[in-house]
Amino acid sequence: MTVIFTASADGNSYRHSSLYFEPLMHWLFPHMAPERVETIHHIFRKGCHLTEYAILALLCRHAIRRSMKTVWSPTWRWDEVGLTLAIVFTYSASDELHQVFVPTRTGQVSDVLVDFSGGVLGLTLLWVFNKILRRAKK
Repeated sequence: MTVIFTASADGNSYRHSSLYFEPLMHWLFPHMAPERVETIHHIFRKGCHLTEYAILALLCRHAIRRSMKTVWSPTWRWDEVGLTLAIVFTYSASDELHQVFVPTRTGQVSDVLVDFSGGVLGLTLLWVFNKILRRAKK
């Protein structure tokens, strides 16, 4: 959460990431139109949001399971999943609110949805991974 908070406090984050991403894209694809590079950069940034909130969801779920002493339980507990997603959603919404107070940043509901989707994606991948492991053990 500290990493996310620190990153969202950067008033020039779009410009900072474009300093590396856009020259790399122009080097890899020298004839690509600048508008397309910007679009790909935007999609890349949203993908990073998905990833960071997927990681946050996995870490939160682990902390919840540890506090409930069910870390090694093979069962999928929906109450833990619900609490994890509630934490992810609340943190995402508070992060967007925080960005309203950062110069050159804006808080957007669409970003909350992207972030929450990242949390759902992370937990879904964990669920699938657990299913595969259980089948492999049989």
